Amino acid sequence: MSKRRNFLGNLVAFSLTGLWSSTLLSQTKIPGLNSPTIKPKKPKNGARIALIAPAFNTSSEKIDRAVKDLTEMGFQVVPSKYLGDRYGYFSQTDQLRAQDLMDAFKDKTIEAIVCVRGGYGTTRILDQLDYAAIAKNPKPLIGFSDITALLQAIYIKTGLIGFHGPVGSALEKSYSKAMWLNLWKHSGSGFLMDSVDQDEIKDQKSNEYQRITITPGLGRGKLVGGSLTLITSLIGTEYEIDFTDKIVLIEEVGEKPYRIDRMLTQLLMTETFKKAQGYALGVWVDCDQPAGSKDGFSLHEVLKDRLMPTEIPCCYGMSFGHTPWNMTLPIGA
Repeated sequence: MSKRRNFLGNLVAFSLTGLWSSTLLSQTKIPGLNSPTIKPKKPKNGARIALIAPAFNTSSEKIDRAVKDLTEMGFQVVPSKYLGDRYGYFSQTDQLRAQDLMDAFKDKTIEAIVCVRGGYGTTRILDQLDYAAIAKNPKPLIGFSDITALLQAIYIKTGLIGFHGPVGSALEKSYSKAMWLNLWKHSGSGFLMDSVDQDEIKDQKSNEYQRITITPGLGRGKLVGGSLTLITSLIGTEYEIDFTDKIVLIEEVGEKPYRIDRMLTQLLMTETFKKAQGYALGVWVDCDQPAGSKDGFSLHEVLKDRLMPTEIPCCYGMSFGHTPWNMTLPIGA
């Protein structure tokens, strides 16, 4: 048994170090990364933050709710130019959505960028972003789901740490707000990210909220990953994730167990997925078989079948993903 498998138990927390820069631009060379890691500057109290829609369009009700929640959290919300637009199922054309994001990075008065929702569309704008400009204007970008592609592409191309966390329209739970603010306000060398207390989710009867250890052990590494669908969609592109010595965050929503099986199988056939230090799985909402169904395998059975043979430390049920209780995690830290 390898040393990294000595302990895990029911892992419910992340320990983070060295997240924020005390200057505008702080760089640390990380082996295996083309660019030095860039630590963003911590947003101040009352910071101006851009609210953008880089993927699907968003209803005015969700935008209003996002502005309300973010304002109550102490931010000054600056809506992007195309935030409320509609172009088919997107907020705007690929070119204009990319422009919206770049305008937010280049605006010196903006300290952070919040995506109002995910959906689909960020992979279509990856080749239209000015990564050199992003590296010169580093600031926190936060979102999850389809935003996985942006977080990973920017980290791979520039080294800038981004944040896998709630989108602006999904901040209804105090836990999600608190974990976001606590991380962004933290100063010092270490920070512990706890999953939500079990008492708060006791009414969630689905097995999808059950916390299980798939493979016990201990892993240490930089965080990468996000949506399983987006992780696999980046395979074979210049934005493909190198999982070597990383802790891989994985979450999903609305996919049947056989589709989960197929995507995990594809990942297992890549060069680096089995070289990770650990797999940290969030809450995979609406991905299990219906209660009482005997047709096929359950979500947990698929996860164990695909991931346990790697002997890499793995746990399921951490508080991130398409769940109202969604912690904020730094990609690249």
